[in-house]
Amino acid sequence: MNRDELAEFLRVRRARVTPADVGLPAGGSRRTPGLRRQEVAQLAGMSIDYYIRLEQGRGPHPSRQVLNALSRALMLGQDERTHLFHLADQPLDPPRIREDVPGSLLHLITFLEEVPAYVLDARYDIRAWNTMAGVLMGDLDATPPDRRNVIRWVFMSPDIAEHLTDEEKGRFARASVADLRIAAGRYPEDRALQALVAEMLALSPEFAELWSRHEVAVRREQRKHVHHPVVGTIETICQVMPVPDRDDLRLVLYTTEPGSPSHQALRELRQLTLSS
Repeated sequence: MNRDELAEFLRVRRARVTPADVGLPAGGSRRTPGLRRQEVAQLAGMSIDYYIRLEQGRGPHPSRQVLNALSRALMLGQDERTHLFHLADQPLDPPRIREDVPGSLLHLITFLEEVPAYVLDARYDIRAWNTMAGVLMGDLDATPPDRRNVIRWVFMSPDIAEHLTDEEKGRFARASVADLRIAAGRYPEDRALQALVAEMLALSPEFAELWSRHEVAVRREQRKHVHHPVVGTIETICQVMPVPDRDDLRLVLYTTEPGSPSHQALRELRQLTLSS
């Protein structure tokens, strides 16, 4: 159980819920934003002393009943609730990030001849990709394995502005960090994941600021404008799909509106791969 992370998560989420959100009177001046500890304890049906100990990182191992009560009191969304359970070490046996990609998934991305597709693990390492993804994202074959990491790319790449607008980069960075937060809670024993977080906290002030927010959300569909030096800007729909029975893997697809200029640009890229 990660008591320090659990305590900080509770404090951050408490500060973001107002008395009005949960039907309580504001009640005069408040020294801190959000709910008071007494109010959270009241809403969750527990003693104030028990809740204070949880926020101070010295509480007992909370039961599922307690976690469910806290989720309701703090108005947590599904992703946030799942993250809370992982921080409290529920289930007791943390899952392991596997690095193998099922053969059926490799076949699938190979057959997607006009759609850039790659497989991402919970650490944001790119584990497999098809030809179109390699063309759209750069020469992945020539990239060292430790550099095939989307988190490092979005926060540390000197040429990120050539691929994403500032607005899109900001949205993508925020979504990626919120998603990585879930992975860090889900796989607390994964040393490579914890090392990645420590590295980014040390090297990227932007990452550190986003990490401090304790936002948690699973990455899903997002629109991106991807710039390619040959065919120009491609407006894509980046779809992130969980792999069945493999929670540590996601399939990422870059699709376009059928018949659009961006669709034609992807077809031109496909022709370039055939002629090279």
